[in-house]
Amino acid sequence: MQRLIPAVIATLACAPMAQAATEYPLTLTSCGHEITIDKAPESVVSVGQSTTEILYMLGLGDKVAGTALWINPVLPEFAAVDAKVERLSDNAPSFESVLAKKPDLVVTAYEWMIGPQGAVGTREMFDDAQIPSWIMPTECVGKDNTQSMDGARLDLFDTALLYRGIEELAAIFDVQDRGAEVIAELMAREAAAVEKARALDLPAEVSGLFWYSSAEIEIDPYVAGANGVPGWMLSKLGIRNVVSSAEEWPTVGWETNAKANPTFIVAAEMDRRRFPADDIAVKRAFLAGDPVTRQMDAVRHGRILTIEANAMDPSVRAIHALETLAQALSGFGLAQ
Repeated sequence: MQRLIPAVIATLACAPMAQAATEYPLTLTSCGHEITIDKAPESVVSVGQSTTEILYMLGLGDKVAGTALWINPVLPEFAAVDAKVERLSDNAPSFESVLAKKPDLVVTAYEWMIGPQGAVGTREMFDDAQIPSWIMPTECVGKDNTQSMDGARLDLFDTALLYRGIEELAAIFDVQDRGAEVIAELMAREAAAVEKARALDLPAEVSGLFWYSSAEIEIDPYVAGANGVPGWMLSKLGIRNVVSSAEEWPTVGWETNAKANPTFIVAAEMDRRRFPADDIAVKRAFLAGDPVTRQMDAVRHGRILTIEANAMDPSVRAIHALETLAQALSGFGLAQ
C-alpha cells in the first residue's frame, strides 16, 4: 500500500465534505435586517471590492451584473472575469444605477453604503424595490456603526466572521461545496501565516502603526484602531498596536504617533485618489520629510511596509497580507 506523507494526510483530513443543497425560500438576518431569498439569484450587484472578489472565488462571476467601490486592482486571477463585469462606479454608485441592472440581490461589505444613512440607499429602499440586500457579517457583528461612518469594533476582528460571510453567500447561491473549498483553502493559508509569524520570535517591545490615508497630508492621519483587521494582524504576530482606540479608523496626530514611536509603519497602497495621501509615494515622501515623522525609529531605519488598502478591511486579502507582513518582518532583524 502506498504510504501518504503527513502533509497529504492533513489535506485529506481537512477536505470539505459534500454540503446539503439550499432549501428555498431561504430567510436570513443580515445586520439585523431580515431578508428572504426565493431562489438562487441569477443576477447580483456587489457594492464593494471584498464582496465582489468573494463572488468570483465562489465561481459566480457570470452572475455579477455590476460592481462598485474599488480601491485596488482586482486579484490577478480574476482579471479576465472582472473585465466582463460592468463597473457602475469606482466609488458609491447611485441607487438608480443599481436598480437599472435589475438584480435579484444586492450585496455589500459596508453599512455606510447600504444602511440607515447609506450612500447608495437604505435597506428599506431596496425592500420597496423588492430586492434583498445582504451585508457581510464582518460589518455588524461585534461592531457599532451608529457613531461614525467607519464604526467602532467592540471586539477584535475575527476571521470566523469572514468565513461566515462566505458560507452565507454560498448558501444564498446554492454553491455550498465551492464555499466549503474556499473556506478550507483560506483557513489553511491563515494557519500557515500565523505559524510563520510565531516563528519570528519577536521581542515583546515591538510595536506597529497602520496608516490608511489622510484627508490632507499635513493633518491628522487615519490610522488603524485596536480591534480592526490591522489589529487582528498585529495580535497574530504578537505585536502591540500603538493606537488603542476602538474606532475602526480614528484620526491620531503625528505628534502622538511619533511619541508612541512604533517599531514599523504599514502604509496602505491604493488606486483611489480621493485624498493626496492615497498615493503611497506621497505617504513615503511625507514620512521622510516631515520634521516630526522623520525622527521616528520606523522612518530612520527604513521599516516602512506597504500593503494593499483593501487588505486592511475585512476581506480575503487580509489573510494574504498577514503572510506578506510576516515575511517582511523577518527581514528587519528584529527577532530575539
